[in-house]
Amino acid sequence: MEPSVIKLMSKSVIVSLLFALAFLFAIPRTNAQFQPPAGPGSAFTIPADHQLQAQQLNGMLQKPKQQRPLVLQVGSHMMFAQARIQGAEYAGPGSQPAGLELLRKRVASVPKDKLIVLYCGCCPWERCPNVGPAFKLLLDAGFTNVRVLYLAHNFGDDWAGKGYSIDKGE
Repeated sequence: MEPSVIKLMSKSVIVSLLFALAFLFAIPRTNAQFQPPAGPGSAFTIPADHQLQAQQLNGMLQKPKQQRPLVLQVGSHMMFAQARIQGAEYAGPGSQPAGLELLRKRVASVPKDKLIVLYCGCCPWERCPNVGPAFKLLLDAGFTNVRVLYLAHNFGDDWAGKGYSIDKGE
């Protein structure tokens, strides 16, 4: 090839790359599954003093049964059926109206000051669609001692993978 043709092709490639980069950085981000949930009821709205670390909850579960918190899983039923925190109860997915209704019914007879621990573990904390709405529902219902288990990555990595007690199957 002649040097002038190579030079022209090089300029053409550079211009094309610049246009491609400009396009990529100019388009709005539309991939919602990778965006953190926003607004009221997201995991980000749960104050740090209402979050529990796995080690803290594990310690609470070593106490006599009458001193243990009520632990409610507010994620998918399939995950609950596979494995869950020992003694946890299924309370429905917090991101769904039917799940919130199931949660409301479960706590209807629970004293307002009872320690209730919610958890999901379906995905990383910043993308969890379930714990925020469930937490908000309980606060709005007048519960004063609600905590949410902070699972940074997921239930498998942050609870089961650390060797904490689990129940399997239904």
